[in-house]
Amino acid sequence: MTNKASNKKIIFGVTGSIAAYKAPSIVRSFKQKDYDVQVVLTSGGCRFTTPLTLSTVSGNTVLKSMWDDQGTWHNHVRLAKESDLLIIAPASANCLAKMANGLCDEMLYALYLSATCPVIVAPAMDLDMWKHSSVQRNIAQLAQDGVYVLEPATGFLASGLEGQGRLPDVEDITAFAEDVLSQSAQAS
Repeated sequence: MTNKASNKKIIFGVTGSIAAYKAPSIVRSFKQKDYDVQVVLTSGGCRFTTPLTLSTVSGNTVLKSMWDDQGTWHNHVRLAKESDLLIIAPASANCLAKMANGLCDEMLYALYLSATCPVIVAPAMDLDMWKHSSVQRNIAQLAQDGVYVLEPATGFLASGLEGQGRLPDVEDITAFAEDVLSQSAQAS
């Protein structure tokens, strides 16, 4: 019997948040459920986790740029069209602002603008950043644009403060993504 997830393709974006250290565990969780995961790492994300780690757990080369080291162009339109889900976890405040305003200076944002599949963001940042009116405005805009928002969890943060801003647990992210995929399949 073939697992239902075996033919599902996920683009998994990782941005510049301290919570990016959790990304390999999330990718591994999707792989264990037999999803094909293509990781896309922003320049900020590279500061918190490595392409080697993410490539190892995903089984695919990690994309960081529109071009590879040999100057070959990665077709963001094709990748976006072939995917069943785009999930960004963690989504930094910078990422949310770029998405909400249609900025496209990295591969991940080109994929977002080309995506016709469901898109999920799982924001992670310090509690005062999360509460900031500009971040909340960007979240509201993304929700209005049809992006699914998995709100941050509450707990201890990297800053030493406690409050809402933590990346949700791996199991919560995976379950949320599978719910979105299920809804999308039912709507088709």
